[in-house]
Amino acid sequence: MAEESDPFISIEHEELRGIARTVAEIEWLLLILTLLYQVVVGPVELGRSAITIALFFYSAFILAFHYVNFYRRESRWKVAIETWVMMVFITWVVWFTGAMQSPLLNLYLLPIITSALALGKLATLLEIGLITACYVFLGGSSESSVLSLGVATVLLSQLAPMLLVAYITTMFSADIRYGLNKAKLLSETDELTGLYNTRGFALTMDRAFGQAVRYSRPVSVLMIDSDNLKAVNDQHGHDAGNELLRLIARGIKSQLRATDVLARYGGDEFVVLLPDTGSDGTRDVAERIRESIARTPLELRDKSIPITVSIGLASYPEHGRGMDAIMQRADEAMYRAKSEGRNRVVSFSASGNA
Repeated sequence: MAEESDPFISIEHEELRGIARTVAEIEWLLLILTLLYQVVVGPVELGRSAITIALFFYSAFILAFHYVNFYRRESRWKVAIETWVMMVFITWVVWFTGAMQSPLLNLYLLPIITSALALGKLATLLEIGLITACYVFLGGSSESSVLSLGVATVLLSQLAPMLLVAYITTMFSADIRYGLNKAKLLSETDELTGLYNTRGFALTMDRAFGQAVRYSRPVSVLMIDSDNLKAVNDQHGHDAGNELLRLIARGIKSQLRATDVLARYGGDEFVVLLPDTGSDGTRDVAERIRESIARTPLELRDKSIPITVSIGLASYPEHGRGMDAIMQRADEAMYRAKSEGRNRVVSFSASGNA
């Protein structure tokens, strides 16, 4: 499959790339803080050598993961691996700078922040569990002493700031992600019908057409226009016209597969994308849509108003080699359906004959 052209996968990939840049900055910050301690404070000779070795290998790890394409595609697993390596590095440095008395103990906040931003609540909770194990190791506590009330209380008080940071960062990240997803949904959805709008349809159409070209498969387009919207608006008001559009949207959707894409293309016009469907199969779908809408009148108080649609269709590769051409020809066929009496399906023909 052409995953790279899928808009949803592309959006996810772009989000992961942004997270990867943030993680790289956090990792460099960790290196700089450790190096500053090495230069300014300076541990004992054995610790200095151990930290120097750790700095070298951790720098090589960052370069391999972010700048040498060692791990080519961004993923949540990649971020998880980076947080684990970060914890190993911090534990090594803390061990050689005083263990539980080390001034670098708070560096454990960095993998927690990284996990909270990128991996979510459960993964962050697991990270805190690993850090708790590191605290027990650094403190030299045995399993039995950890279970004692005094030691457990001290350990909890030391971990409390990290729990608070993890909670706040996770909530903040979730709110941002929700806001971005909501904005994306609004930008690609028609408010009246809940269908894709023109922008959302264009993104999906590009993916489907790319697959059709790559795998030599047919793909078809239906352009559907209401025959009654203007009359309903004039006689019964815009609320009735809006209900008419929603009724047409439901009628179209009832005849489509899960893989088909329906969008409101503007005004009283709808467009349907039918992957893996040639012109014959597309005509069958179009006739079912036309009949479904024709036998479902618009009910307004004490009136029942018959409604119909005119439908034009065009298919790749039969009617064109590009998606713009297919869309234009389906539109031409739809206008021909209206000019020939409405409430009918017309397939594009270069000769002008239905």
